[in-house]
Amino acid sequence: MPYGTMVMGPAGAGKTTFCSALIQHLKNNRRSCFYINLDPAAEDFAYEPDVDIKDLITLEDVMEELHLGPNGGLMYCFEFLLENLDFLTEPLENVADEYLIIIDMPGQIELYTHVPIVPQLIKHFTRGSLNINMCVSYLLESSFIIDRAKFFSGTLSAMSAMLMMQLPHVNILSKMDQVKGQVARRELKRFIDPDTSLLQDAPESGLVYEYKEGVDNGDVEEPKSVMTGSSFARLNRGVGQLIDDFSLVSFLKLDAQDEDSVGAVLSYIDDAIQFHEAQEPREPNDGLGDTDMG
Repeated sequence: MPYGTMVMGPAGAGKTTFCSALIQHLKNNRRSCFYINLDPAAEDFAYEPDVDIKDLITLEDVMEELHLGPNGGLMYCFEFLLENLDFLTEPLENVADEYLIIIDMPGQIELYTHVPIVPQLIKHFTRGSLNINMCVSYLLESSFIIDRAKFFSGTLSAMSAMLMMQLPHVNILSKMDQVKGQVARRELKRFIDPDTSLLQDAPESGLVYEYKEGVDNGDVEEPKSVMTGSSFARLNRGVGQLIDDFSLVSFLKLDAQDEDSVGAVLSYIDDAIQFHEAQEPREPNDGLGDTDMG
């Protein structure tokens, strides 16, 4: 059985950077991988993809020929991919079982939370002739923790993706190097396992709505309640309670520049896809010369 992970998350979360760091780590540890790019707008790669959706269809061409915007164009690209799944099936059928298939996804979260396109793609990967044992690596940028309301919104999107994809999830706070020294270690633990009481710590939580003179602040009968952000605070507490009730989301810390950090995340991915459980024991000198990266 082949193994794979789909790298998802909002735009700017560092998905391609993580894929590159993961490939380099696998290469350093003499493990083989197969890299698939499914972002029809991506251009720069540290490692050339083994399969690139742009060889089938590009977002630029779709937007130009069909006069669609970026989101509509992306939806069209994935609908076109679903109509031409042989583009993925044929190369993947030749991938050996010990390979890790890394699938780099676009950053539009509508694909993971609003429409059933990616779940259909996952069914193709995990059933039939491919039968890939997969998990999702969902990245959320660590800078979200500076604005707690934004962090819980991102956490809710991760939970929504977990429910939509119906695959084991490894949720990751990326770019940890960018918040180093800004958040105390004890405080950081409350984000790793999201603590909804963080939303009660206004004004630092970002829940206070600033009332300004001379601008349209909305049709509110009681400006004082707008200034305290009570409606916004109740909304965020509701979101926090929903996350707490499901109790599904916790995060790993990732610094893609730190190989130990990448290796730690990979160990969780391997556990999620049960990679090591199916590997046959090797003789001490077996495979030491195998550095094939696909």
